[in-house]
Amino acid sequence: MAARKRASKDSSAQTKPNDTTTRPKPQEPPLTDPPIAPPKSGVILKLTLFFSVPYFYLIFYHYKIEHELRKSILINAALSLAGFFVTVKMIPVASRYVLKRNLFGYDINKKGTPQGTVKVPESLGIVVGIVFLVLGILFQYFNFTADSNWLVEYNAALASICFMVLLGFVDDVLDIPWRVKLLLPSFAALPLLMAYAGHTTIIIPKPLIPYVGLEVLDLGWMYKLYMGLLAVFCTNSINIHAGLNGLEVGQTVVIASAILIHNIMQIGASADSEYKMAHAFSLYLVQPLLATSLALFSYNWYPSSAFVGDTYTYFAGMTMAVAGILGHFSETLLIFFVPQVLNFLLSLPQLAGIVPCPRHRLPKFDPGTGLLTGTNDGTLVNFFLRRFGRMTEKSLCIYLLVFQAIACCFCFVLRFFLAGWYK
Repeated sequence: MAARKRASKDSSAQTKPNDTTTRPKPQEPPLTDPPIAPPKSGVILKLTLFFSVPYFYLIFYHYKIEHELRKSILINAALSLAGFFVTVKMIPVASRYVLKRNLFGYDINKKGTPQGTVKVPESLGIVVGIVFLVLGILFQYFNFTADSNWLVEYNAALASICFMVLLGFVDDVLDIPWRVKLLLPSFAALPLLMAYAGHTTIIIPKPLIPYVGLEVLDLGWMYKLYMGLLAVFCTNSINIHAGLNGLEVGQTVVIASAILIHNIMQIGASADSEYKMAHAFSLYLVQPLLATSLALFSYNWYPSSAFVGDTYTYFAGMTMAVAGILGHFSETLLIFFVPQVLNFLLSLPQLAGIVPCPRHRLPKFDPGTGLLTGTNDGTLVNFFLRRFGRMTEKSLCIYLLVFQAIACCFCFVLRFFLAGWYK
């Protein structure tokens, strides 16, 4: 999380009305060299190899997925790969323009060091959002026909995500108060909720069937309310679990990878075509999210040369919420979000105004040692520092991302042991 500072125009540079001498306008220097450091390709290559092994193993070897469905998944993956390279190229270009408009921040966790005085371009999540939406629109040409049952919901999902990107960028520019921020995702989710034509039923867990008397319960409008609340939670939970270089994008990459693997496993293990299509639909959204996020991660990883802004956190949270809702695995999605749930519970007293809430709930940085010290603010970042002691920003971010990965692995283990007994 960065403290934004905008440069104001120098009034003394303006020509006075009675000044008779005309001075030539100074020409702006050509914007040729990118103002940010090159992407950290080594980190991205390692992550890509790590995620690719289970992905290709499940698709080509472990499960027998129908040829047409596998083909559409791979077409989506190819488009996503193209989106990765486009995003990598576009971020330095966009950074020059946001710096021109004074959309930059200083890295508070490096205050007192030379890196803490560098203007870091902000709101570069807008690039990821735009590339994602273009990929989503182009994919319709390869996968959907004009009479496809999923086309309406697919476009409604893209509309909700687009709405969230717009609201996130507005927040970055106008700095909207927290109370308003909490409501923004509910407006963005409206296109999806209005177009949703799927079932509104839930399967009662087997141990509770004798008490409820039903195996399937139809919630009706309450199910749509639940979907809206889930979208609000996912979007804001990514936004408040932040403050370190690479944390916002890193947690998205980990969760998106878990959703991707979960979708492939459900497609391969199921014989129900409707169920398969629901998970394929989710997968079509998650693959471009993962690819474009990895491109942004190459600039946002420590030391960060680009800040993602609320544009990215809102976009990423809404995309994963939409993928979980329309893939019909909202319970699994919440287990993937266990660190975000814990962070929200820790933050609740400050968010509710019971405890004073500062603007930046960040740990204290010691420029002499380069270590962070946890404060009493209710965030998972500060809780880890209080529990495990002082550490560098990079080490802390790695600890938190490992914890995120453990939560996702725990979800897979839980599903394996509860399958057939719980539902």
